[in-house]
Amino acid sequence: MTSPRIRKPDWLKVRIPGGPKFARIDRFHRDQGLHSVCRSAACPNQGECWSRGTATFMILGNICTRHCAFCNVADGCPEAVDRNEPEKVAAAIAELGLKHAVITSVTRDDLADGGAGQFARLVEAIRQQAPDCRVELLIPDLAGSIDALAVILESGPDILGHNIETVPRLYPVVRQGADYRRSLALLAEARRRQPDLQLKSGIMLGMGETRSEVSAVMTDLRKNGCSLLTIGQYLAPTRRHHEVLRYVPPEEFAEFKEQGRRLGFAHVESGPLVRSSYHAEEQFEESQHASNR
Repeated sequence: MTSPRIRKPDWLKVRIPGGPKFARIDRFHRDQGLHSVCRSAACPNQGECWSRGTATFMILGNICTRHCAFCNVADGCPEAVDRNEPEKVAAAIAELGLKHAVITSVTRDDLADGGAGQFARLVEAIRQQAPDCRVELLIPDLAGSIDALAVILESGPDILGHNIETVPRLYPVVRQGADYRRSLALLAEARRRQPDLQLKSGIMLGMGETRSEVSAVMTDLRKNGCSLLTIGQYLAPTRRHHEVLRYVPPEEFAEFKEQGRRLGFAHVESGPLVRSSYHAEEQFEESQHASNR
């Protein structure tokens, strides 16, 4: 007999999407055949972010080669890489007048470079079509390939993110195919190659982790060069996904934020509805202010 699912607390209620900016971004995705992690991953902040005129683009299709128990992105056999995708995404960013663009992707273990070349081509296209736009990349683990990482770093992103997602004990349960130490090594190598680059990561709470495990992950991220961190509540997209075992109260998120400050993170965005790209522009700007103090 399965245990009853716990009820979602009031602090996790979100407003219904709407408004002209929401409609405009929605139209761009539909007309240009673009994907966003906002929709594919069922992000709870889609309404707020799109209504504010910001979005996170997802490249390399919308089919992932891995099956993570927490993620709403479909998994299976991906389609061929769209070579015109970088130009289309860059054109959308330019037309929308974005000042801070976040680009992520599905995991493409079927590609020799894990999709690194597509990320690099997109950064180049954005520099040409929207030169004033800051570029934040949220990349997969690239199967640990240092060569693939080098291709992305050489393209010159302003911020490089890679999410650790959860504590190492839960990786076999919720992140099959991923490796905690490999993800840390990716961040450490990026820091070694480009010491001045802002590195970012994110974790979710509520999947069965302990507070001490979260603290250990935060310490590991700092030791491996991460300066920006997001901490949010895990929300199961469907009943087929990993169950939410606990809804973490806002005051506990505030405590983790303070702990991150003590550990030396330039900025920690911590709250129930926080996701990797949530207020990404503000996160970066606040970290810059902090580093100049």
